[in-house]
Amino acid sequence: MLSFSSFWQLLKESFRDLLPIVLVILFFQLAIIQSVPQNWLSTTVGLAIVGVGLAVFLLGLEVGIFPVGEALASDFAHKGSTKWIILFAFMIGFGTTVAEPALIVIAQKAASISAGRIDATVLRTVVAFSVGFAIVLGVWRIIKGHPIHYYIISGYVMVVGATAFAPREIVGLAYDLGGVTTSTVTVPLVAALGIGLASSIKGRNPVLDGFGLIAFASLTPMIFVQFYGIIVYQFIDASQQLPEVTQIVNAVAQNNAIAFDFNLLHILKGLIGVVFDVAPILAIIFFFQYIILKKPIENLKNVLVGFALVILGLDAFIVGLEMGLFSVGETMAFELTQYDNNMIIYSFGFLIGFSTTMAEPSLTAIARKAKEISDGKINDFVLRLFVALGVAIGISLGAYRIIVGGEIVYYIMAGYLFVVALTFLAPKYIIPIAYDSGGVTTSTVTVPLVAALGLGLATNIEGRDPLIDGFGLIAFASLFPMLTVMLYGIITDKIGVIGTQEKEKLHIDELRHALEDVHDMNLSTINVLGTNKRHSYNMAFSAVHLIVAHKDEERALLAAKEAGARGVTIMNAHRMLLENEENFYNRLTAETTDSHIMFITKTKNVDSMMSAIMAKLDIAKNDKGLTFAYPISHIKGLRLRLDDL
Repeated sequence: MLSFSSFWQLLKESFRDLLPIVLVILFFQLAIIQSVPQNWLSTTVGLAIVGVGLAVFLLGLEVGIFPVGEALASDFAHKGSTKWIILFAFMIGFGTTVAEPALIVIAQKAASISAGRIDATVLRTVVAFSVGFAIVLGVWRIIKGHPIHYYIISGYVMVVGATAFAPREIVGLAYDLGGVTTSTVTVPLVAALGIGLASSIKGRNPVLDGFGLIAFASLTPMIFVQFYGIIVYQFIDASQQLPEVTQIVNAVAQNNAIAFDFNLLHILKGLIGVVFDVAPILAIIFFFQYIILKKPIENLKNVLVGFALVILGLDAFIVGLEMGLFSVGETMAFELTQYDNNMIIYSFGFLIGFSTTMAEPSLTAIARKAKEISDGKINDFVLRLFVALGVAIGISLGAYRIIVGGEIVYYIMAGYLFVVALTFLAPKYIIPIAYDSGGVTTSTVTVPLVAALGLGLATNIEGRDPLIDGFGLIAFASLFPMLTVMLYGIITDKIGVIGTQEKEKLHIDELRHALEDVHDMNLSTINVLGTNKRHSYNMAFSAVHLIVAHKDEERALLAAKEAGARGVTIMNAHRMLLENEENFYNRLTAETTDSHIMFITKTKNVDSMMSAIMAKLDIAKNDKGLTFAYPISHIKGLRLRLDDL
């Protein structure tokens, strides 16, 4: 909903999430490097812009992208045209990935250090095709209702199989590209597509079946890129000498240290770039909505406003990163590689991985959606904590691999084995979300910092090859969140965390049991005359009271007996007049002692009993007494004959 209160809440959450990054940067800059960051004013302004941009971006997702994505998926599902759903899925996957900024950065770096074998454009096309194929495969799984872990485990087997034949130079790059394919804009739309389909197809569960598309989009590029590497390294000769990667990394660090060029032209170029990134998504949506479905978009104004907010928010977010984090973070990554203390590097990798992941827009959007459709069983903030912890562990372990040496495939294979094992231990609802979490952790914020750290380590450590060892940190950052999120599911399952509707159902069940207990207490408990038996069951009883003169007592008893009375209690009743008050029960004589007669009888006998008494004594006409009756809600100890029961 588009409102100031929604934006204010998102703004507070954005700055809360940025706080860890600020603290990490300040600690390492002041305590370890012991120097004041250059352009600290620009950095401060940049962080403020990041916070505002993130809030605007998330508001745009809620207003525009999520509703239109889920509506499209629902319309396709109701239309029943599988071929159009699959075509839409492929176009969304391919069109949004080929222009992904993080993919462009990695592809260009790979091309620059591969001696001309890897072409950046071809590499991006291969990755984009693999993502389109992945989304198609994921949509097909939702339509058919197949369990996701069969697909994922088979995919892992294929990744490892391809690794056995792929050249060493391509393995780390392929694993990294699995983590950079799903962009900040693509992730929410793909998630909305999956959730919308699962919500619209009978027999599908949005939590169990809706998530998982992002996991496919992270898995298939690792397979396709390795096969691409087999081709280029066997059939394409190096056309140029391998450049000095040290010079490349140094240039990166030096360029990022320069103050951000804060001018109108630069800002407009950045905004136009974001528009071009988002435009294919909007074009695909309009094409399928108006040409294929032949149906106007509901709340078109809100959708357009949402997309505009996404563009503005994402552009502000990127500008803020360039001003506030990239200039400091990448320079720090380079400077820390000059230290001999490896623990500093591990600590920096852990903390920067944790803090940047907590600020990742894609993860924030997915976590909020997971909380919504899981009925609150998944806490979005706690989920992000576990994902960030996985990224932090992964980057630290990846840095360890580069420093001590070792083939990345062994680490990845061991990680996959743990993922497979936890898949069979974790609750079903968390598995698709865990698989997806690996694809949303490395995007706009994380990729540049992590890539710089990996290349910096591989460049400055003797015996390491930047192409073979420099890539791979992103793969670690994508793998370990799957483990930590499944552990989160196991923990919440063990401690008995339940969703809002489950709580309400449990409360209703408890209330029902309580009412049943009260109902049991309200059962009439009847002692059977002549036996030691008691019966408790529903039987409506009422009390009939009669106040008459002593001389009319016998006639009243005979009338009640004829009407079905089985027992009676007789008491003395003393009447008094109150000054200036009219008594309901009027008799000519005052200060008279009367008989108070009480009958307990079945409610169905009350009318006949009172009619008989009224006819026998003529109470109403001659003011000879008073009679009244009322139902009894609780009765214990009443004695009845067996034939009465």
